[in-house]
Amino acid sequence: MTPPEQQQHDVALELERLRGTVEAGFARVDGSLALLVQRSDQTDKQLADHEQRLDALEHSRWPLASIGALAAVATMIVMAWELAAR
Repeated sequence: MTPPEQQQHDVALELERLRGTVEAGFARVDGSLALLVQRSDQTDKQLADHEQRLDALEHSRWPLASIGALAAVATMIVMAWELAAR
């Protein structure tokens, strides 16, 4: 081979090596992105689950305050009745 042909061959070889390196890098980045998407989906599911649980707790909690207020009013009525009876 003549020197220009050798240079063209060397350039082609280096370009092929560079192409392989770039493909490997893209594959690694693609895998990392897929992992991030999977983790994001899991986080979204956990958030939705926590919101459901919190809503259930809030929904079941409101009667307790009402029951406490009714008990306090009933106690005051009984105390007033006893004081009036004396």
